[in-house]
Amino acid sequence: FGVGEHHRTDFVGSAPSVVLAAAAQATTNIRLTSAVTVLGSDDPVRVWEQFATLDQFSGGRAEIIAGRGSYTESFPLFGYDLADYADLFREKLDLLLRIRAQNPITWNGRFRPALDTADVGPRAMQEELPIWVGVGGTPASAISTGRLGLPMAMALLLGPITYHQQTIDLYREAAQQAGHDPATLRTSINLHGYVGRTSQDARDTMYPYFAEGMMANNHQRGRGFAIPRAAFQAQTSPNAGLVVGSPQEVIEKLLAYHELYGLDRALIQIGFGGMPQKDVLKAIELLGTEVAPAVRREVGSRKEQAA
Repeated sequence: FGVGEHHRTDFVGSAPSVVLAAAAQATTNIRLTSAVTVLGSDDPVRVWEQFATLDQFSGGRAEIIAGRGSYTESFPLFGYDLADYADLFREKLDLLLRIRAQNPITWNGRFRPALDTADVGPRAMQEELPIWVGVGGTPASAISTGRLGLPMAMALLLGPITYHQQTIDLYREAAQQAGHDPATLRTSINLHGYVGRTSQDARDTMYPYFAEGMMANNHQRGRGFAIPRAAFQAQTSPNAGLVVGSPQEVIEKLLAYHELYGLDRALIQIGFGGMPQKDVLKAIELLGTEVAPAVRREVGSRKEQAA
């Protein structure tokens, strides 16, 4: 279960760790992650403290997906210059990883006051709290993530199912060159979708809200983007990115993603654009009771056959 981070009144997730803390108290098994933590405009010390605390009282279920962020409103809000967008992320990711690896910590950087044998607590319950890097498709991001040997969460809004082929190839090649075994590195696809009783029901339910969400809150730095019904339909086809349809259709699409990329996980955003809760809950129930068990069985079978 992932919670995104946005700092504007048309989103609720300005404090993902707080939302995830509430989810931790209401659940026992689900892993809880940010999706993503906009690390460039945050303080890695506070990010670590919040998610290590979450890890402690969730019984070791916390994760972080750190990213640059596809929305940029947090940078001026917290006093950062967008000209430093990439450098901020690189430096702060370095600090976050250093905090995870050692305590106390001595560290010096450009954008944050230095740390001198600082005691950063609490420590996580997990031996190593997972820190993923969210990657939208920039080759440099895939390469740097691979070099660090970190798990990679690929984001796909619209486009062909093969959109991230270069991303995954560059990531694994960079990992191998840096001495990491690509077979041990986890990858995920994070995308939009909806599960309905039938293919038509799923598309009819999702389209008007998805179109509204794209117009109001798309990832083009504040410019509305209209998506006609025909274009939406095309994006739900077997060779396109959206995961929309009947349970069987969604199963087949997720297995196609797995076969293409060798993924460990898929995170599906359901309800974008203000979809009513009752429709979101129906899709979650189908995802949990029909889709996920079938995908897990098939992926497990494929792994056994490969072994």
